[in-house]
Amino acid sequence: MKENYKLFGMKSLYVLFLSSLLTVTGISMAANPWRMVRQIEKNIVAPEFPDRDYTITEYGALADGVTDSRPAIVKAIDRCSSEGGGRVVIPRGKFFCKGPVVLKSNVNFHLSEGAELIFSADERDYLPAVPTRWEGTEVFNYSPLVYAYNVKNIAITGKGTLNGQGSKNIATWKPRQKPDQKKLRAMGTNLVPLYERVFGEGHLLRPAFVEPVSCTNVLIEGITLVDSPFWVIHPLSCENVTVRGVRVDSTNDNNDGCDPESCLNVLIEDCYFHTGDDGIAIKSGRDNDAWRIGQPTQNVIIRNCTFNSKINGLCIGSEISGGVRNVFAENLYIPNATDALYFKSNLDRGGYIENIHIRNVRADSVRSTLVKFEPDYKSESRNNYPTLFRGFLIENVRCGVAGISGIDISGFAQIPVENVTIRNLTLEQTPTSLIVKNAKNVTLQKVTINGVPQTVQQ
Repeated sequence: MKENYKLFGMKSLYVLFLSSLLTVTGISMAANPWRMVRQIEKNIVAPEFPDRDYTITEYGALADGVTDSRPAIVKAIDRCSSEGGGRVVIPRGKFFCKGPVVLKSNVNFHLSEGAELIFSADERDYLPAVPTRWEGTEVFNYSPLVYAYNVKNIAITGKGTLNGQGSKNIATWKPRQKPDQKKLRAMGTNLVPLYERVFGEGHLLRPAFVEPVSCTNVLIEGITLVDSPFWVIHPLSCENVTVRGVRVDSTNDNNDGCDPESCLNVLIEDCYFHTGDDGIAIKSGRDNDAWRIGQPTQNVIIRNCTFNSKINGLCIGSEISGGVRNVFAENLYIPNATDALYFKSNLDRGGYIENIHIRNVRADSVRSTLVKFEPDYKSESRNNYPTLFRGFLIENVRCGVAGISGIDISGFAQIPVENVTIRNLTLEQTPTSLIVKNAKNVTLQKVTINGVPQTVQQ
């Protein structure tokens, strides 16, 4: 145990070194940290496209909901990208797609109002396997339904609907996935070469719905997504991502609404998440595999979003081995969730969660906890690589009922949760008001739970 902790100690020194660079890069925890939002926004510019339309019906697509429109979509995307970019338009009507939509550079995939693109429920249509991550571990797996790899200037826009038809087949795989899940995680732990991690055909790892991988300048705006097979919107290793005005209405197992993973400069705003799992879950990879990659998620802005979640509202974790820092979330409404604001990791992860700022949150009823820090979430091997939790400011929070507790800040003795300030929080009713253990520099200001002002004994 001591040896493992020493290893983490070296890792934490590296984290501290990285943190010391924040001021150099213009990122500061000064008196008003929210000033940093403007700095981040300067680096998040939505892509622009030439004023040219490539309508899929001109390439042979039929709006009958049955005929395969994918050949027409492929032709339109190829031509649009090769001619310098523009909009590939799905017009009003129902279109069937027997396989993935693969975006290329300078393509705005536009769903007109009244358009619905219905994806095949047959997993064989999402072969060959493509490079991705599955729950934070690198793998070749079934293609996501909408996929892009190492391209620039892409968008999915419009007022139409993407229908994943996950509940007809792929979304039902979870009860049978455990052998593949364990096999992949062992490969990640043992750093098996990626080319040997080929799953897909004959396996049961569900693909994500919309997943740009290693892309720059990504815009997802206005669309509705329903019936996802797995995670709904999953930007992976991307830079400059905007998710705006999107509606997710998908309640299958593990239907997280939006999971930015190992991304730099992300804006999520004006979205509605009705999800079978977390509304937003910020991630950066799992365990040894993510340490090898070393790519954090940083500079994330979330604002004006609603979370109506079967599980949690706004989460960071649990796959955060690459680290998460500089998150700014404000103006959130959580009518229904298990935990409202949830920071989770475990003893396999390592990594860090730091410089987190959340304000102006209204929650109606949460089944568990309003604000929860959980560093021991579903540990598997308990390798004793605890995560660094440091630098949280949470303010202006109102909630009616929390079913288990109001605030739960629970760290480990050897690496406590550090530097947490919660102010202007009111929770009307909960069985347990406050839990603070193995935590340093916790400050409560104007925190009232069950009608009683709360304080912390340091």
